[in-house]
Amino acid sequence: MASNSKSSKLMERYGYDVLLGSIAAFYVIMVPYTKVEESFNVQAMHDILYHRHHLDNYDHLEFPGVVPRTFIGALLVSILASPFILAMNLLHLPKLYGLIAVRMALGCIILSTLRFFRLQVRDKFGKHVEAFFVILTAIQFHVLFYCTRPLPNILAFGVVNLAYGYWLKGNFFAALNCLIFATVIFRCDTLLLLAPLGLTLLLMKSISLWEALIRCIGIALLCIGLTVLVDSIMWKRILWPEFEVFWFNSVLNRSSEWGTHSFHWYFTSALPRSLLVAYPLFLLGILLDRRILPFVLPVFFFIILYSKLPHKELRFIISSVPIFNLSAAIAATRMYVADV
Repeated sequence: MASNSKSSKLMERYGYDVLLGSIAAFYVIMVPYTKVEESFNVQAMHDILYHRHHLDNYDHLEFPGVVPRTFIGALLVSILASPFILAMNLLHLPKLYGLIAVRMALGCIILSTLRFFRLQVRDKFGKHVEAFFVILTAIQFHVLFYCTRPLPNILAFGVVNLAYGYWLKGNFFAALNCLIFATVIFRCDTLLLLAPLGLTLLLMKSISLWEALIRCIGIALLCIGLTVLVDSIMWKRILWPEFEVFWFNSVLNRSSEWGTHSFHWYFTSALPRSLLVAYPLFLLGILLDRRILPFVLPVFFFIILYSKLPHKELRFIISSVPIFNLSAAIAATRMYVADV
């Protein structure tokens, strides 16, 4: 009896994580290989795990790509995956299993940040909203598929999930610091989310401008120092990768060389495909529970600002999905409770 009780408690505590993790792992097994956008981080993790300190053997020095990327995410995932790689080397398994291992490790990182956000959803909106949030995430494809893809967008997505969790928790400066970290190190375009979120907090008088400047400038300088230190060593030149990405994509606007879409594409194609039934539900959620409006508006403006860039991909706005799913889960809960 005690064993059954313990098992039920474990399932109650980690059941949602097992569900989402199983789906993500299924995608890894079924689609183990990677696209060209993932090549830098895949090769970086390979070189860290197999070449270690022999930087001259690293692939990026010979094939640098269009713009440089940070090694910080690859280092974090490689550290987590290193025990599995060591075991594989001892068993003389093919490197394909190493690719699966690092993708699983990345998935664990991203889903753990999504768990942190989900727990704050439960504390603020209740268990029913948490349950519908998990259901919506599970039946959608893109978040659980992409959470194991070694893209800069996904590394930033993990940090944005932490920001959302702290935001719900009322720890506003921790939320801003997470977004600054994601902007400076992983994806400079996270600034388009940081700006409307920070402005919302200022207008709602949740933070003061002076204290925000002091705290945010300090963490920004620390993040710049971290990425310049690590990436200058790895690239063998003084480098802040995301500044070069910002200059290439935003100032020179050369990302459009890889294709363009109309201004409304995110709203008429990307979001309907990624959210599915949650797309109309999130709009209903705003009407049914005004508490969600301050969370949805900054994310909505993030997508509007991003829409001004002609080159568009769904992965660019994937960090908006958890907030929209939260609003949709609120609507689903209200309909469920009313029906019961």
